[in-house]
Amino acid sequence: MCKFCDAARPTLTRAPADAGGASARAASSALPSGIGQPGRKTLIRGGHVLSVDPAVGNFARGDVLIEGSKILAVAAQIDAPDAAVIDATGHVVMPGFIDTHHHQFETALRSILADAILVNDGRPESAANYYEWMLQKFSVLYRPEDVYISELFGSISQIDAGVTTVMDVSQIHHSPEHSDAAIKALQDAGRRAVFGYFEGWGEKAQYPSDARRIKAQHFASDDQLLSMVMGAEIYLPGYEAAWATGRELNIPLAMHIVGTFGMAPTFDQLAADGQFGPDCIFIHMTGMSDMAWQKAADAGAHVSLSVPIEMQMRHGNPPVQKCRDLGITASLSSDVECTMTADPFTQMRSTITLQRMLANDLALRGEEYPRLMSAAEVIEMATMGGAKGLKLDHKTGSLTPGKEADIVLLDATALNVAPLNHVPGAVVTLMERSNVSTVLCAGQVRKWQGTVLGHDIAKLRTELESSRDYLLDKAGVPLDLFRA
Repeated sequence: MCKFCDAARPTLTRAPADAGGASARAASSALPSGIGQPGRKTLIRGGHVLSVDPAVGNFARGDVLIEGSKILAVAAQIDAPDAAVIDATGHVVMPGFIDTHHHQFETALRSILADAILVNDGRPESAANYYEWMLQKFSVLYRPEDVYISELFGSISQIDAGVTTVMDVSQIHHSPEHSDAAIKALQDAGRRAVFGYFEGWGEKAQYPSDARRIKAQHFASDDQLLSMVMGAEIYLPGYEAAWATGRELNIPLAMHIVGTFGMAPTFDQLAADGQFGPDCIFIHMTGMSDMAWQKAADAGAHVSLSVPIEMQMRHGNPPVQKCRDLGITASLSSDVECTMTADPFTQMRSTITLQRMLANDLALRGEEYPRLMSAAEVIEMATMGGAKGLKLDHKTGSLTPGKEADIVLLDATALNVAPLNHVPGAVVTLMERSNVSTVLCAGQVRKWQGTVLGHDIAKLRTELESSRDYLLDKAGVPLDLFRA
């Protein structure tokens, strides 16, 4: 039993009653037996297959055959009489979404900084800002149990939204116990996750040296749902040690690169010194020089964009077009739920509308303008872009035979979508969390016909609220549901 959770909490084999009552139980009971088990084949039949793999192609009506955790075949029609069948009629069948940057430890404090910007600009309305409140007021108060419940609840919520892979960026590694709590929660959620070992505070913090223990204890095998990256923030004194440790352990280096924090000179120096590589994940990349951008492109570095947050919180203009112009592989990420939702549909719509708004403005002024982003392109950012950035494209990101079965079924018969006329367009411009019907992570069904499986959501919500109450009390911030 996990030491961070209530020993009385059941691990359910089907959805709890509170997740939809009798209808939820009926849906759960219809789940074909043995799906995801070694040697057991499952045929996802008759869906609108969006593979995100040019070599595989797309199918107006197609089938996906999986065995255990792996995809065996994708075709217009597959004959598999011995397979369990998931009827995908009227559903888009596509790879699960990938979120390359999500501070899941903040789940208990959702929307508390909905109107906040990143740093205090001296105006009265900016007194409650992200840097001073989240990083200096709240994060230092987290106990391991607070880490666990926020990480778990945030993970389950993203499964509900069709996100099958996340890079968790939790800056609460105040002790080895805090780190172990985050990892345990990611494991218990049951989806693919990249554990980001970032900084912590206090006398028990062992960042960055504890990375060696964590890697050996939790990530010695590559054959598991979880992997690891090294937080390598260049705004921290002694960041060089984190870079060296990450490269010693042969894991990617991830860092926030934000002009607001005055990072450009350090970033320029790293670029000039040839320190960039394909192991670098640069988050936001706002306010950096053209020279550094070119060096990042030349080195094959990855860029994770959090477009809604970057626009909302004054990180700087999201560099969507810069990535496109330089041919940099970019992905989408949700960043912080204390300010904005973590669902992939919000990320995709914000990205495509921003790129097209800026291009359309140039066109209307009679100036040269870049090619307009398509729905298929932003879906690729939300799937294969993330897989490439996290070095997981050999496992996930597309419906490709040999890859693991991270698959979502999206209801295209729903009121907000029907009639279906264009699959990528419907996913990006019409759909939302409610359209996510079924979610498989490595062949295991985590959501079935609208119901998340395997967790007592009501009980977890109560524990999350208790953690929220503890954090607010310790921070001296009263719960005010209509705070101005």
